Amino acid sequence: MSIGHRIYGSRIINVTNNYFMKKTPSMIDAVNQNMNWIKEVGIGHVEIDDKKREHTKISLNGKVTHFFGSCSYLNLELDDRLKKAATEAIEDYGVHFSSSRAYVSLPLHSELEGLLSKVFGGSTVVALSTTLGHMANIPVIVGKSDAVILDQQVHNSVQMAAQVVAGSGVKVDMVRHNNMALLDQKITELKGQHDKIWYMADGIYSMYGDECPIAELFVLMEKHEELHLYIDDAHGMSWAGKNGVGYIFDLVGLHQRMVFTTSLGKGFGTSGGATVFPNKEMATLVRNCGSTHIFSGPLQPPILAAAIASAKIHLNKEIYIYQEQLKQNLLYFHKLVKQFDLPLVSSSLTPIRYIGAGRPEMAMKLCQGLLERGYYTGVAGYPSVPMNNSGIRMTINRLHTRAQIHGLLSTFAELMDAILLEHNYSKEEILNAFKGRERKVRRA
Repeated sequence: MSIGHRIYGSRIINVTNNYFMKKTPSMIDAVNQNMNWIKEVGIGHVEIDDKKREHTKISLNGKVTHFFGSCSYLNLELDDRLKKAATEAIEDYGVHFSSSRAYVSLPLHSELEGLLSKVFGGSTVVALSTTLGHMANIPVIVGKSDAVILDQQVHNSVQMAAQVVAGSGVKVDMVRHNNMALLDQKITELKGQHDKIWYMADGIYSMYGDECPIAELFVLMEKHEELHLYIDDAHGMSWAGKNGVGYIFDLVGLHQRMVFTTSLGKGFGTSGGATVFPNKEMATLVRNCGSTHIFSGPLQPPILAAAIASAKIHLNKEIYIYQEQLKQNLLYFHKLVKQFDLPLVSSSLTPIRYIGAGRPEMAMKLCQGLLERGYYTGVAGYPSVPMNNSGIRMTINRLHTRAQIHGLLSTFAELMDAILLEHNYSKEEILNAFKGRERKVRRA
């Protein structure tokens, strides 16, 4: 197919409808090809111009842009208390403490873990990142006679850690996203062959913003005593639940057959990862034997101190004011989505929102058009998602104004109508491609 020239703003971009259909020798080649494409059109690998950050705006190429690409849902990273704590920790301990926690650690580590244990009401261990937390946890808690079942859309970091235990002979399988009937069937097939069967899933899924069907999973846990859960609720932390414990943990709390992990780098406002274990013995085992805690560097003084300040906010009633502000923004977002008749993939009231766009080249045009008009969002296309499940991923935080949200969605609607007409595509076709993915929202 010949290459057509499309004009967006002041730039002329070469677009080919079969660009994303090219056969490539490997997944790495496919990803590299797509990343080079989004760099070329100016919607990826961009750097902000700002020397001082704002909450909801960034400057790109000298132009102020409304930022809908941050996972800091409560905007805590610019809170003066976190910044002050980080500054004081640098004065006390320096910018870096270079020693594995297996040997020597700062008292800030114990203080943070103690506060997080109060937040969650269970034994909590922190790691340099959620990814490294998985690498510490999974090879220790999953035995050689166990089996692992991965949700198809569980975060890549969990899948990476699962491959480590697969390399030692543990059976690792995968089931279709949030399909409890298939999971039930798979557990039944594995029963009697394995001591424990671990199901690993996200609490809030990072692409479409839909939630884990935790109530249905607990029914399966009652049915199958071999079933254990490993839930990564990185995107649920802080904006939901008592003390900001997250969407899933607030619903079910501690369970002796569930390990709960989360991120301190999203709604919490700092960086790092935390794991809540069902008992102190398991927490101690991972702390003693997890590779991250033996061989990796620790969280550094300014981050530890900022995280302590954030944990104190979570233990204060102030967290509920922030949660309510975000909730009102999400309700307004959904009201406008309905008003503009946009193909929102999941109606769950979570701060990750994904509007379907059809084919990859259509999503690219939407994302670039939004950026040209002053709105930064994320684009998702093949191979990150199936070919016709491409779309625009946007994240909402508590300090977005109604004017910003309205401007984003009204501009989106205008661009989408033009692009659908150009490609002879419809909103019905977009939604049909996502059939079976939608789950009804279970809580506000």
